[in-house]
Amino acid sequence: MADQWKRTALLVIDMQKDFFDEQSVFAVPGASTIIPSVSDAVEIARKRGMFIVWVVREHDPEGRDVERFRRHHYGSGKSNPLAKGSKGAESVEGLEMKEGDYKLVKTRFSAFFNTNLHSLLQGQGITDLVVSGVQTPNCIRQTVFDAVSLDYHSITLLYDATAAATPKIHHDNITDMENVGVVVMRVDKWRESDSNV
Repeated sequence: MADQWKRTALLVIDMQKDFFDEQSVFAVPGASTIIPSVSDAVEIARKRGMFIVWVVREHDPEGRDVERFRRHHYGSGKSNPLAKGSKGAESVEGLEMKEGDYKLVKTRFSAFFNTNLHSLLQGQGITDLVVSGVQTPNCIRQTVFDAVSLDYHSITLLYDATAAATPKIHHDNITDMENVGVVVMRVDKWRESDSNV
């Protein structure tokens, strides 16, 4: 089983303050409830010797690299969410990168879009993915669908370590991902599993 975990990476997506701070324009309502589950998933991955990739958004303070529909949030005198080096771009309390982990910066929903994630994972011999973070219909879903298109052998989505604006949105998007072969399980079941498939 140890060999299987060496071929598996945990993606921790967008667990940053601006997605959790209720004052932020990018806040995901209720997302703070998943922090303990994401923390548990990270600890399980560490014990299994898995490769952990912290996928984060970091934007230019002027918003020149943000999606067009969000650019009105950026510029002089604006909140500039997830600006590189800002407090809002930092990891939420209770989660921290450690030596051996990898930080991947993205500027769009999918962690694969215009990044080196696929080549990085290939270089590490990764064939299987476990996904956590926010938010389900956007960054989680697009990353998962790209991973399906790239033929990763198995993709596991941790149900209680991912979140959306409402439980219905979360559930409906999870159902769509299950319909393309994604395995969905809770963190406690993943802890007990011999395999991630």
